[in-house]
Amino acid sequence: MTTQETSSDEGLASALRISVTRLARRLRAERAAHGLPVLSELSDTQMGALGALESHGAMTPGELAEHEKVQPPSMTRVIAVLEQHGLVTRAAHATDKRHVVLTVTEEGRDLVHQSRRVRQAWLARRLRELTPAERASLRAAAPILEKLSQS
Repeated sequence: MTTQETSSDEGLASALRISVTRLARRLRAERAAHGLPVLSELSDTQMGALGALESHGAMTPGELAEHEKVQPPSMTRVIAVLEQHGLVTRAAHATDKRHVVLTVTEEGRDLVHQSRRVRQAWLARRLRELTPAERASLRAAAPILEKLSQS
């Protein structure tokens, strides 16, 4: 990627889209290649939902759908798969019995931790191949990428 290619906002958007997509694909491949069989069976959306429950604690299906930026019917299907694998449980809501609360199981928590360890180790190895200046640039860019991902 040259400075000329990224000098416009459109060029930068294209370069970032391609690079981020490739990096995400590579991280998915690491998760599938080094994990338990169930890791390769779960989609990114399913792993994202599981990770959200592990990080943020119990949520209703609606809260989880909103957090993951998916429609509630899609989240219903995601939850069904996670339940089939024994990775989440449903319980009655403490104050509103019309709702349920989803909680990650110990097996689900272990799976999330294993997936994170594998992907983080791969990325750490790749980062060590960069120059100190390149790593500094990535440190500066990380909050900006996070901001983009939340908008």
